[in-house]
Amino acid sequence: MNIVLLGYGKMGKAIEQIAQERGHHIAGRIDISNRADLDHLADDAVDVVIEFSSPEAAVDNIRYSLERGWPVVSGTTGWLNHRADIEALCHEKNGAFFYASNYSIGVNLFFQLNKVLASFMRKYPSYRVSMTEIHHTEKKDAPSGTAITLAEGIMEHLPQKTRWVTDTPATDNEVAIESLREGTVPGTHTVRYDSDVDRIEITHTAHSRQGFALGAVIAAEWLPGRQGLFGMNDLLSSNEPVNNE
Repeated sequence: MNIVLLGYGKMGKAIEQIAQERGHHIAGRIDISNRADLDHLADDAVDVVIEFSSPEAAVDNIRYSLERGWPVVSGTTGWLNHRADIEALCHEKNGAFFYASNYSIGVNLFFQLNKVLASFMRKYPSYRVSMTEIHHTEKKDAPSGTAITLAEGIMEHLPQKTRWVTDTPATDNEVAIESLREGTVPGTHTVRYDSDVDRIEITHTAHSRQGFALGAVIAAEWLPGRQGLFGMNDLLSSNEPVNNE
């Protein structure tokens, strides 16, 4: 499979390594310094684009790829206020767009665990829910896309919670997210429920970028030949086998 990498930082390089190990060809490695090289690629020379760039570049990157007819797997966060426009373009072009705030298989299991716990806690309003996310100092957006997805899962099952807030005291209808940036931390997310007598916590800790990169490559292997909007739930619930080795 011919893959174009849009964004060639640490994540792009991790994806490249795994893609090549799995027998794929990297048709282009694009970052801010060589963006014009995309125009020299033939439409049929690209099977799928994997986009991990920056919040500022993501929308243009995704739009360009969909207009060229290339399926897009995107993991960039911090641009989702434009998501409706991208989804409309995908439908207009009969394209394929796969988005996830986090491609780690473990994190997506954690998302489900978070929802189950929230559904249990619905009956116990004495517990106050909050969240902490820790990432490396180079991460530009806060809170992380993963933290936002966790907050959305909580709000889905705790109707009294209608919005999330970051780095500020939360009211009774808000989910507080604390965002910390430390060293080279790949990603740690903790959801906690505090009462006057005890605390319940669940935590996911990433040891490296490899889990995120592997999930993105698996999504890129799955997406070509499909049309529409997809996410990790579609991939994980698919009847097709997923080679996560």
